[in-house]
Amino acid sequence: MSEETAEQSTYGVGPWTGEWPTDPWYDPELLREGDTRNVIDRYRYWSMAAIVADLDTRRHPFHVAIENWQHDMNIGSIVRSANAFLADTVHIIGRRRWNRRGAMVTDRYQHVVHHEDVASFLSWARGEKLPVIAVDNVGDAQPVNHAELPEACVLLFGQEGPGLSPEALAGADGFIEITQYGSTRSINASAAAAVVMYEWCRRYAD
Repeated sequence: MSEETAEQSTYGVGPWTGEWPTDPWYDPELLREGDTRNVIDRYRYWSMAAIVADLDTRRHPFHVAIENWQHDMNIGSIVRSANAFLADTVHIIGRRRWNRRGAMVTDRYQHVVHHEDVASFLSWARGEKLPVIAVDNVGDAQPVNHAELPEACVLLFGQEGPGLSPEALAGADGFIEITQYGSTRSINASAAAAVVMYEWCRRYAD
């Protein structure tokens, strides 16, 4: 590759050896220069557009939504986890700009959309008939390993520290939390998101 990016890692492959494949999903530059991107072996030498198109054929029916009022640095990490667990779409609520460092370029493969405020996000969710499941340790939240978790839904996460806004909590259809056993009141927002997405995949992913 001519430009080094955060996507590159030590787990890469060199230039293609032998006769080049002619399938349309291969990227000639990657075949010529090698592929050092952080992608699974299935997608080695594939163009980015081809990877996204393939992912789109098998994305899971859960969405992830994140409130973004304080430019939370966890958002990038949540996007990265959403890509790893093959979420349909990530929804950013509030500020349009978000810190992409933690995403490690996975936002190129993950659909990300923006909603100006909670009201517009909830309106979208209602229009799609998707229940909104708030992840926060509020009073009536159920442990995620026991709670009802619809197959098609939106998992809604708040800011590191304050959690979800009152508007978001008021508009949610269900509340789940992660059982903890130590002294701290909450765990990191991106870690919580990964736990809940994994629980969804444990139940529904093939």
